[in-house]
Amino acid sequence: MVKVINFTKSRFIWSAVSVGLIVLFWAGTFAQGGFNFGIDFRSGLSQRVAIQGSVDITEVKDALNGMDALQVQTVGDIADNNFVIRVGEDESIKDFQAAAEKEIKDRLAATFGASSVEVLSTEFVGARLAGNLSSQTIFLTVIAMALILLYIWFRFRLNYAVSAIAAVVHDVLFLMGFIGVMQLEFSTATIAAVLTIVGYSLNDTIVIFDRIRENTRLLKDKKFMEIINISITQSLRRTLITSFTTFIAVLFIFLIGTGTIKTFALSLIVGIIVGTYSSIFIASTILLGWHNAEVKKVKASALAASNAKAHAEVKAAPVKKVDSTIETVKQSAEEIAEATEKKKKEKEKKRKKK
Repeated sequence: MVKVINFTKSRFIWSAVSVGLIVLFWAGTFAQGGFNFGIDFRSGLSQRVAIQGSVDITEVKDALNGMDALQVQTVGDIADNNFVIRVGEDESIKDFQAAAEKEIKDRLAATFGASSVEVLSTEFVGARLAGNLSSQTIFLTVIAMALILLYIWFRFRLNYAVSAIAAVVHDVLFLMGFIGVMQLEFSTATIAAVLTIVGYSLNDTIVIFDRIRENTRLLKDKKFMEIINISITQSLRRTLITSFTTFIAVLFIFLIGTGTIKTFALSLIVGIIVGTYSSIFIASTILLGWHNAEVKKVKASALAASNAKAHAEVKAAPVKKVDSTIETVKQSAEEIAEATEKKKKEKEKKRKKK
């Protein structure tokens, strides 16, 4: 038989560690001026170019070094030397798009030769579009969370749903804090990584919650804390194997990737670790806390009802005592009256005999 691990024993320590790290990450993020937003969220220019000859991505970055929020990626076949160049908008420049296009072209021409550089496409993300994208991202994330809450509430109970959502919020705050403190570029790829981790973590949590619900019916003689520990232990092998397999795949993407792909993979790596951790330690801790609060509430209600009943009995006791005393006095008076009447009759008989 597999030994049951007491995961809930140190639940307050794990919770404190999580809160501490999240606060530390977010404090570090704001200390550095906030998130490092990419052009998707802060507006800027995206240009795809083809460069003839043997060209390395590092050479392209060096040629454009110093441009605001610079990002260079290789796209398509490496032999084609196609690169996507992104730069953030400088609001101090009146016609930024034209100025940025000219600067990129001049710098690349100076390094690789004008005849070797061909601009394939150019896109500009304006401030309004970037603002709309930010608003839509927040709105859709909130809607997704609400739908997840309703689904788990329907499938399980409200306490399970709230616990799962709280664990997901923990994962999002942790991952966002890590991205911010490391000053990784915050782009649409980052949002994709965060949402991927939300689904991944939620899946692990639901697997554990499903086992808890099943064991609650089967192990009625066990305390709820014991049921949680048994359920997590039974699901642990599956959770760790799934997480490790995904971790290895994403690790290779991180090692061979560049630019946005590398940032995306790093976000997934951190998210997988945090999501697995929260499914085991955070979600179960919140669920146990909710259960204990419900038990205390029921006990408090029962105690209040018992005290009210006892108080009513005590309050009614003097009235009963007075009623009993009055009844006793009545009985005594009747007995005295009967005795007096009896004596009168005896005296009357004696008097007649004389």
